[in-house]
Amino acid sequence: MPRTDVVMLDPSLAGERVSLDAIPLIDFGPFRHGDAAARRQVALKIGEACRNIGFFYVTNHGIPEALIQRTLGEAKRFFALPAEQKAEIAIEKSPCHRGWFQLGGENLDPAKQKAAGDLKEGIKIGRDLAPDHPLVKAGLPLHGPDQWPSGLPGWKETMLECYGALSGLGRAILGAFALALDLPETFFDKWLTGPMATLGPLHYPPHSGRITEARLGAGAHTDFGCLTILWQDDAGGLQVKNLAGQWIDAPPIPGSFVVNIGDMMARWSNDLFTSTYHRVINTSGRDRYSMPFFFDPDFNADLTALPTCVGPGRPAKYPPTTGGQHLLDRINETFDYHRQKDAKAG
Repeated sequence: MPRTDVVMLDPSLAGERVSLDAIPLIDFGPFRHGDAAARRQVALKIGEACRNIGFFYVTNHGIPEALIQRTLGEAKRFFALPAEQKAEIAIEKSPCHRGWFQLGGENLDPAKQKAAGDLKEGIKIGRDLAPDHPLVKAGLPLHGPDQWPSGLPGWKETMLECYGALSGLGRAILGAFALALDLPETFFDKWLTGPMATLGPLHYPPHSGRITEARLGAGAHTDFGCLTILWQDDAGGLQVKNLAGQWIDAPPIPGSFVVNIGDMMARWSNDLFTSTYHRVINTSGRDRYSMPFFFDPDFNADLTALPTCVGPGRPAKYPPTTGGQHLLDRINETFDYHRQKDAKAG
């Protein structure tokens, strides 16, 4: 139960108590196992959700619950380490944005949170490429080796297993996006030879005292990339801004993931798909854990507006760019160590 004796919430931050139908619950099983007609029906439901709110839940997604729980257990083991030990793999030490960031290290709403940053810590795990991989040797940004914690046997193996399973789900969801946009189901495959996927376990400590927008668990933001697949524990706290401008709760549903559109997919679809503001406020009175998985295409993916998303009366809204450059621009805006580096360079 929320510790109302300790946590006071600014009334403007309280989520509306609305039906779960506000964020659709979609059975993904028929897309995974059904025929072309069944896959198309699921894709149409996903497309409707992507146009209207940019968020949906998926069930029957194919990720074993046992794997999720093992991964959660390993994440908790890492976050329970002393800060000095976690700092051995600090994200500032990585040339490709991998590793641990401390409380406040990420600031998703810098205009309101100023220098405080989000009240959470996390770790970034990406496509683990050896230093002699051709893309790493070529200096391609965001490509390189992960940083792995010491003294946690089995940790790396579990994270990589979960990473692989979620990558498969991400590919399938992009297939559904393609059908929803009147494109061939395999349309995005040419941009998925080496996707820039990131598994990012998060730890939110309890938030006590009066809570304002000056510091939240995760400040109001839209995600950077293509799509996000989120597992969240039963502490709750995720809120989504609907089309009416109201903050609504997105509570955990057992056996489901929350999926949302990021800015990259909104841009790619010429804003037919909606990248929606969301935030986290941990009023549970206990630690909150979540595991977002950010699934993005190859670095050189061409983000020119998709052919079915432009036409007479609907010109392209954005200049061409690539998936990698889009992510670099957003990361530089959000992480303190990047902003400090850029300020020194200026």
